[in-house]
Amino acid sequence: MSQPDAQQPDAPHPTGEATIPEDMALEIRKLAHDLSNALEIIVQTGYLLSTADLKAPASDWLRMLDSGTNKALEINQSLRTYIKAHSPR
Repeated sequence: MSQPDAQQPDAPHPTGEATIPEDMALEIRKLAHDLSNALEIIVQTGYLLSTADLKAPASDWLRMLDSGTNKALEINQSLRTYIKAHSPR
């Protein structure tokens, strides 16, 4: 009978890939969540700026901000998906 405190080796992932150890997965999830919150502030600020009558070059900068924000959101979603797929739970 194994002890509850004993570290069990990570079970193989169904695809054969290694899983992220639970303690690391929890910390990475926390960081990804915090990143999502920070990105939400940027998204909302960009939205508010888009309601203003911006003239060039500010309107160009807003498009650049929007593009970069969308890319960051996609990367964050990919990170969250990867964590979920490679975590013990």
